[in-house]
Amino acid sequence: MLIGVFFIAVASISWGTTGATMTLLAKETAIGPLLVGWVRVAVAAPCLLLAAVLNEMITVRRVAGHTRLVPAGAGWAPRELPSYALLGLAMAAYQVCYFWAVTLTGVAVTALLAICSAPLVIAVLAALFLRERLTPAVRTALGMAVIGTALLVIGPRGPGEVAGHFVGGALLALGAGVSYAVYAVAAKGMLARIAPLPVAAMTFSLAAVFLAPVLLGERAPFSLLGTGWPLLLYLGMGPTAAAYVLFSVGLRRVPATVAGIVSLLEPLTATLLGVLAFGESLGPLGVAGAVLLLASLGLLLAQVGR
Repeated sequence: MLIGVFFIAVASISWGTTGATMTLLAKETAIGPLLVGWVRVAVAAPCLLLAAVLNEMITVRRVAGHTRLVPAGAGWAPRELPSYALLGLAMAAYQVCYFWAVTLTGVAVTALLAICSAPLVIAVLAALFLRERLTPAVRTALGMAVIGTALLVIGPRGPGEVAGHFVGGALLALGAGVSYAVYAVAAKGMLARIAPLPVAAMTFSLAAVFLAPVLLGERAPFSLLGTGWPLLLYLGMGPTAAAYVLFSVGLRRVPATVAGIVSLLEPLTATLLGVLAFGESLGPLGVAGAVLLLASLGLLLAQVGR
């Protein structure tokens, strides 16, 4: 289990840089968040497909006492298409919600709302669909998280100022958390029978297809990509292709609830970058809400570790 936790931790730290990268892109280019989300999965998809095909071509299996090359093949079965479609839709929704929210609420708040809420949603979904036990401690953690999230949203602005685009950004960030939770629980179910690379490859290929209509809403989208291509390549190959392979490998080895808790390294990374690099602030109530939210997840971790 420890190696699985390590892989998920590395992936989560990498994910924590995506909000800061989006902020840099917004300052240096005219690329919109939806276009960034599409480019991210469009860059990752061919990399993952190539890796998955090559991996299956060189898979060595011992058959009837002899070693020979045989294709794994299970990950490409047509019967898996509905499950892949769900993963692709969840990933596409996550890109839209997360990157759009960053432009409205900032890196720190978006990351905390999106990713700190996700492990709690994962705990509920895992109990319903994966039969992972939802204990009284988990239910207590959920209540603490609701209060913490409310304080976090109000925190830096005060009740009278939480309106307009900030409310929309907060809702989008929570939508990203739910989308991520759906992806994690659905992927956990598939990884019991399919290798991580085909799962990641098909997920991002379908997500790129589902997000393709955003190109229709951009004027000269490919000319916009010319100025920000180093950051876009980083997003596609680092926090997406490589990170989600690591996450899938780790998720295969640990319960979905544990994976959701370890993913808290993402908002911690993003918050550190947001505060130190971009001068963002959570405010006293926001800090209190973040502490309460993290405490609820600590309670969840203690329960899982028993």
